[in-house]
Amino acid sequence: MRSRVIRSMAIAACALTLSVSAAWAHKPTVKNRQGRQVGRIHQGAASGSLTRREAHRLGHNQARIHRSIRHDRRDGGVFTPRERVKAQKKLNKQSGAIYKQKHDDQTRP
Repeated sequence: MRSRVIRSMAIAACALTLSVSAAWAHKPTVKNRQGRQVGRIHQGAASGSLTRREAHRLGHNQARIHRSIRHDRRDGGVFTPRERVKAQKKLNKQSGAIYKQKHDDQTRP
């Protein structure tokens, strides 16, 4: 009886470890998020849901965020949790701007 309990606890611990490691493996990074947002801007420009001016402005803002993140990583050699939170807030704001511009009534002819 005792060996069954120990065995089931070991199996549960292994399952928990695997699920946690799987969650960390699919954790979105700042770099991946930047790439997805640039892709959204390019897709919007290609489909016509973004005008050239909107796409240019969004691309310029995305480049500014990229420079800021690159500076934070270079400064001290470590990307601190505080800098990561700051970067995520900037990317959240940019993501909202991309959504807003893609779904407004302006389209490229």
